[in-house]
Amino acid sequence: MASCCNSLSLEGLLSSAFRSSKRSSNAISIPSSFSHLKTHGFPLKNNSFSVPHSRSFTIKASSSSSSTTIVEPEGIKITSVPTKPIEGQKTGTSGLRKKVKVFMEENYLSNWIQSLFNSLPPEDYKNGVLVLGGDGRYFNREASQIIIKIAAGNGVGKILVGRDGILSTPAVSAVIRKRKANGGFIMSASHNPGGPEYDWGIKFNYNSGQPAPESITDKIYGNTLSISEIKVAEIPDIDLSCTGVTKYGNFTVEVIDSVSDYLELMESVFDFQLIKKLLTRPDFRFAFDAMHAVTGAYAKPIFVDKLGACADSISNGVPLEDFGHGHPDPNLTYAKDLVNTMYSENGPDFGAASDGDGDRNMVLGKKFFVTPSDSVAIIAANAQEAIPYFQGGPKGLARSMPTSGALDRVAEKLGLTFFEVPTGWKFFGNLMDAGKLSICGEESFGTGSDHIREKDGIWAVLAWLSIIAYRNKDKKPGEKLVSVSDVVKQHWATYGRNFFSRYDYEECASEGANKMIEYLRDLASKSKAGEKYGNYVLQFADDFSYTDPVDGSVASKQGVRFVFTDGSRIIFRLSGTGSAGATVRVYIEQFEPDASKHDLDAQVALKPLIDLALSVSKLKDFTGREKPTVIT
Repeated sequence: MASCCNSLSLEGLLSSAFRSSKRSSNAISIPSSFSHLKTHGFPLKNNSFSVPHSRSFTIKASSSSSSTTIVEPEGIKITSVPTKPIEGQKTGTSGLRKKVKVFMEENYLSNWIQSLFNSLPPEDYKNGVLVLGGDGRYFNREASQIIIKIAAGNGVGKILVGRDGILSTPAVSAVIRKRKANGGFIMSASHNPGGPEYDWGIKFNYNSGQPAPESITDKIYGNTLSISEIKVAEIPDIDLSCTGVTKYGNFTVEVIDSVSDYLELMESVFDFQLIKKLLTRPDFRFAFDAMHAVTGAYAKPIFVDKLGACADSISNGVPLEDFGHGHPDPNLTYAKDLVNTMYSENGPDFGAASDGDGDRNMVLGKKFFVTPSDSVAIIAANAQEAIPYFQGGPKGLARSMPTSGALDRVAEKLGLTFFEVPTGWKFFGNLMDAGKLSICGEESFGTGSDHIREKDGIWAVLAWLSIIAYRNKDKKPGEKLVSVSDVVKQHWATYGRNFFSRYDYEECASEGANKMIEYLRDLASKSKAGEKYGNYVLQFADDFSYTDPVDGSVASKQGVRFVFTDGSRIIFRLSGTGSAGATVRVYIEQFEPDASKHDLDAQVALKPLIDLALSVSKLKDFTGREKPTVIT
């Protein structure tokens, strides 16, 4: 039997009223005659979401083959649906990402999900508990039903799914850990655009909440090349519009509140009263841009209801399937509305944004941008005094290789163990599970700690609010507050400034981009210490490789880097987070100890290195690109 909340959305009420008389279960379906109710997003109603009309999507037998019943346990008929391998299902840095239309092709998603189950040891899912959630983008609703039915067909005991399929990536990790689940599915293409013409993605996280390791993703890809059947439970679509439990025989689907477990965790990490005191001050103004993405579901309950921020401090706070036709990537280019607000004459004191699935963040002060590399360093330097979770001090610090060396200097000063890892949050997870790491970050706007095993956008915002609140806890009304820019400049005065910039060239032709990286690998292999590159003297050049200190696994070809004797670096790598073509990323960094030069614009300070990077790489020749898509 299924239990459900009292306040169904309109479509939930309609589907209950018109439920098929032939169906003995309490599962809810929406009649096709009500297709005119289809909307383009999830309008908020009483802090919940009303789900658009359910689009039809089925798992089909390939060619002329027919499905066969393979087992019929209590209450469930499980069918073997014949299928054939589909090319192009190799998992990237953060799961499998393609255009929506690709995932909607016959059995494309189903093949990958079944291949995942074929790759896991039976004890990791048989009669076990899995979590399911996503960022609310287009195709998530159809995908939810497919995943639930294949999970049931493979013997999973219970699925915990966020209401309306909504769970941020950090929340999925939190739910896995709190409820001791075997793992979880995350339906998201992260910071990439959503909608029928844009991107969709899927990834699997393991039982400590961390992204699946390469040993598993490699097996998944191998199984996609040989798959021959999909095991599907013949159960009706599950109503995800309200919390409650639906059972079919020994299989259970529990729809859970999307926010409560995550909010409970945040309250255990931070001093909410300290933050509330800051956010309710009449002389402090706060702005958060949810970019019509998943953190819209979390912003009001956390920042407004719990911490006392004004309701109008949240912008673009309704998750939409197409993110309001926006690009949910919190950087200076795509979060331009927030940037314009923060740089206006009467702008707020603190501003932040998060991305599609809620794991990235951007932090701004009044007319001041905090680079992600500086952000994680400043959080680490202030964590022990400002954040209760770290009152005993961090265990260790880590950054991705392309991220600036600002965090290295904090680790050295605090006497903490430090790690440099490849890009990809899974590399931090092993260190956390081994008790070696507390705070970490990536220059790609990802910051987090060992409270979960994913980067966490709202956590980073709360960390910054904690630092500002702590610095101003004794300030009386009318006294000048310590600002975001004050905190950053004080940090530079103590540690020096790492000038840093990243140039992104999105959707380049893959052939040209790959040829450029191969050229750079060859150049690096032949380079020798002491060689002159303009005014810079080479210390070393290589293609970064990492040996995990916990399990001994090796990750190679993680980015070509040229490191110079003054500590400057230029780095080149291809991103694995896009869904089409190749994204070329160029990273430029230079350390400056002289405080009199700390206020220079980064693009001015780095211009000689930027020119050198473009010249050395022959980027224009290989890609045809005159200018980057995004400059950070």
